[in-house]
Amino acid sequence: MQATFLKINPADTVVVCLAEKKKGEIIEVGDTRVTLAEDVPAGHKVLLRDVKEGENIIKYGYPIGHARKDLKAGEWVNENNLKTNLSGTLEYTYNPVNEPLNIKKENRTFKGYVRKSGDVGVRNEIWIVPTVGCVNGIAERLAKKLREETGCKGIDSIYSWHHNFGCSQLSGDHENTRKVLRDIVLHPNAGGVLVLGLGCENNQPDAFMEMLGDYDKDRVRLLVTQKVEGDEIEAGMQLPRRTSARRFPSANCA
Repeated sequence: MQATFLKINPADTVVVCLAEKKKGEIIEVGDTRVTLAEDVPAGHKVLLRDVKEGENIIKYGYPIGHARKDLKAGEWVNENNLKTNLSGTLEYTYNPVNEPLNIKKENRTFKGYVRKSGDVGVRNEIWIVPTVGCVNGIAERLAKKLREETGCKGIDSIYSWHHNFGCSQLSGDHENTRKVLRDIVLHPNAGGVLVLGLGCENNQPDAFMEMLGDYDKDRVRLLVTQKVEGDEIEAGMQLPRRTSARRFPSANCA
């Protein structure tokens, strides 16, 4: 029988419902048996034991907050009866706890794609990444046309990473967009990336390419549509076509 709830850590005081549960249903975990006090949606938590007001509620083996009031086993734990322990804290520190997993080192490997950077991808795809939302339409047309031409033979898939940013953004908001797009471009799951710019956006294409650092210029190319004389779609197809024609033998990666 398929499980309908999950206790993630032995120390947890809640289980997570994997399917919608109805009031009156029974949940049994080891020697613990509770009756649901109310309907609980899928993905939500149910208490396994009574807790007092202010007492921590445990999930993943750690406190996720404390009870706003006394709660009974079988109650649905949600934002109405659970309060964060971070309330009022202005400065946070990260204090990691090293927990040995006691996993045997068996020199296991997996089939992946080793990039020149040394990073390893588990998929081999072609990505078209706009620097600004203004070229989303062109990016989508390029991805669609290449899928039709190649049938994705020799590669796993072809994507356009459309978004609505990169134009009228300033300061930290603008920089966060650039960082997210940079991480997408450099991700090893892409065997070939076409960075597609407009030319007049805040996220200037040349400055963005400098942000990539010492990247693989065979794998990542730039096209600025305002600099194209003639058919920008045909110009944009050149790199993806060359990339799709290449063969990427997988390797056993440690």
